[in-house]
Amino acid sequence: MTNRLAERLLEQPLVYRLWQAPFVRAKLAPVLAEVDLASVRRVLDLGCGPGTNAPVFAEIDYLGVDINPDYIANARRRFGREFVAADIRTFRVPERERFDFVLLNSFLHHIDDANTVKILESAREALTPDGRVHILDLVLPARPSIARTLARLDRGDHPRLLERWRELFTQVFEPEHFEPYPLALGPVTLWNMVYFRGRRR
Repeated sequence: MTNRLAERLLEQPLVYRLWQAPFVRAKLAPVLAEVDLASVRRVLDLGCGPGTNAPVFAEIDYLGVDINPDYIANARRRFGREFVAADIRTFRVPERERFDFVLLNSFLHHIDDANTVKILESAREALTPDGRVHILDLVLPARPSIARTLARLDRGDHPRLLERWRELFTQVFEPEHFEPYPLALGPVTLWNMVYFRGRRR
């Protein structure tokens, strides 16, 4: 009952934004450390929520996609940018639309392995020849810890061991960067994350 209530609350854009706010920059920190955003031309943000990452790309051509129509309506009102309500498992960008920066931030742990591969393949097809995919997601620690407990309590049913993430990512992309990192509150690690950057094979 408690988990179902939390899930319903987090479906509300304002509640979700407040929950995410303390961690937005920390989640993106590995990307921002590796990428000069001034060189980015077009961003495709898959699983964008209520526009959580949109302010980071304020000066860049941007398209956000999310399955939750309330999130999308909220993002459009707040940012006046292009957002699409669609199921990312079946979403395809038009053939002439390509992006040099495709982002999947904290999304794939909601998706089973088979559909994760399909989404990654779709992300690959959306890339320009010189484009890169950037994936940030929740790691299930191998050993008992606060981070492991919180990963198990997450709305997503598919947090994965670090090496399983590597296997899935490299099944579709040529790897360029693979970095585990913590999301912490003071000295306490609350979540273990991984950042992957890859290109077309």
